[in-house]
Amino acid sequence: MALDITNICAVLAGIMLLTGLLGVIPAFGKYLEKFAKWLGGFQGILGIIFLIVGIIWFSWITGLLLIFGGIILAIGILMTLPAVGKYIEKLAKFLGGFQTIFGIVLLLVGILDIVEII
Repeated sequence: MALDITNICAVLAGIMLLTGLLGVIPAFGKYLEKFAKWLGGFQGILGIIFLIVGIIWFSWITGLLLIFGGIILAIGILMTLPAVGKYIEKLAKFLGGFQTIFGIVLLLVGILDIVEII
């Protein structure tokens, strides 16, 4: 098992991006939904952390996905940046249309990397 920071961040980001869809998973979906809603309270801070981790480990596909997921999750904080806030907000709104896709891919890449399938 390859349990490193990028995999943990990918799984958490995937869960947070899929908050509205986790309830339909049989058996444990409602518990994942509760966990995702609890994580949602830390959405901005975790988004920044995912963004930083993605930049540090940019050479892997997980890093690139974490950058996009971090931008989507941290939009509330990033749009307050003086010079680039409005451009980041436009990027985040564009990427927000793909939130579900990013969530599924991040969750799958994180889990598959933990069990060393990819």
